[in-house]
Amino acid sequence: MRNAEINRKTKETDISLKLNLDGGDVKIDTGIGFFDHMLNSFATHGGFGLEVNVKGDLNVDDHHTIEDTGIVLGQAFNKALGDKSSIERFGSFYVPMDEALAFASLDISGRPFMVFDADFPQEKCGDYTSAMTVEFMRAFAYNAGITLHVKCEYGYNSHHIIEAIYKAVAHALKIAVKQNDSGKPLSTKGVL
Repeated sequence: MRNAEINRKTKETDISLKLNLDGGDVKIDTGIGFFDHMLNSFATHGGFGLEVNVKGDLNVDDHHTIEDTGIVLGQAFNKALGDKSSIERFGSFYVPMDEALAFASLDISGRPFMVFDADFPQEKCGDYTSAMTVEFMRAFAYNAGITLHVKCEYGYNSHHIIEAIYKAVAHALKIAVKQNDSGKPLSTKGVL
């Protein structure tokens, strides 16, 4: 069973999330239209079933809603992958989005780390703060136990840059979570 369901409630957010690594329904409602669009793109391009419902303190700003969703999505990936046996483990992918080109490379290693190199010319995309992209990706990577490298090679439209990043990460994950017939983790140690 490569799926997980996580519910997390704090004083700032109330999140319910269902993830299926092998596909399924995609239903996203975070209260932030552009973020919904990014998570829909993430699920679609990764081939994941993803249902997310978030009630966040949007009267403050979008920070807690976006970062906490990254935490919960990361926890769901970690749970759905179990002992990480029989997966390809590594994935890398480039995504062009009009003038922008983004790259993501990752290792589902159990050793969380992130390198993020992207600039956002426009501060906002709708009600989504562009700089929250790095916060989401960091929260996701650390809670999923993934080493994640993200780079935007170039671009001048924040919408295109952010969307290319989400899609590149999704495609890299799709490659890395693909099942193989080994029956064991891809590691010289024998465990991850």
